[in-house]
Amino acid sequence: MCLAMPMKINKIDGSLAQCEAGGLTQDIRIDFIADPQPGDYVMVHAGFAIEKMSEKEALENMELLEELKNAL
Repeated sequence: MCLAMPMKINKIDGSLAQCEAGGLTQDIRIDFIADPQPGDYVMVHAGFAIEKMSEKEALENMELLEELKNAL
């Protein structure tokens, strides 16, 4: 099973964005989303941002992933 993870863009350098979620920082490709900006939330899969999302959606998803982690 594959999961995508919501992350927040901290800074952008060309087609790479430094993103953060849950204390993890990772460089993510942002080629597939329109007009990414620092502060945006994106859904990340396999190192690529695949969708922009609202802060509310991102925080809800992060909460659900935390619940899933705690259940395992």
